[in-house]
Amino acid sequence: MTVPTDLDIRFREAATRSGMLDAGYDLVDSPIGPLLVAASGRGLLRISFDADIEQHLEWLSRVAGRNVLRAPRQIDGARRELDEYFEGRRHAFDLAVDLREVTPFTARVLHELARIPFGETATYAELAMRAGSPKAARAVGMTMNRNRIPIVLPCHRVIGANGSLVGYAGGLDRKVALLTLEGVLL
Repeated sequence: MTVPTDLDIRFREAATRSGMLDAGYDLVDSPIGPLLVAASGRGLLRISFDADIEQHLEWLSRVAGRNVLRAPRQIDGARRELDEYFEGRRHAFDLAVDLREVTPFTARVLHELARIPFGETATYAELAMRAGSPKAARAVGMTMNRNRIPIVLPCHRVIGANGSLVGYAGGLDRKVALLTLEGVLL
């Protein structure tokens, strides 16, 4: 049985309003491709360059709870701020993030990562030092690789010790595009 579109939309909006959702997600169009964006009542849970929700549902359910639906209103704030960022009108995000299930080290690194200003970069070693673990540059690299909220937690701003654009889970072409948008690369 197929549910009529208007009934489906009303159901999802009612679930969002009532607080029945543990997490909601939707796709956001961007200049670097479609992004899967998911949020809980605590904040942003995930931004993924892999927009295939089937790849994320199990994780979202495990972390946030079983009530996960496509619910565009749940991510309206994130969608608006991402659109502003890609239009060049936003240089800092004002979104809560839901960092459940991260280690204290990862939380410190992501906190310091969020402090790297728009249009600037830092090396893995610099980020390790800022996070209070000066010898943990490789561990910082792993944290960047596993960053589940790229762009908002700007791992694209982290570069190699020699200034090279090394590694980016979304692909180096996206890293170049984001750094170009921010005026780091011309």
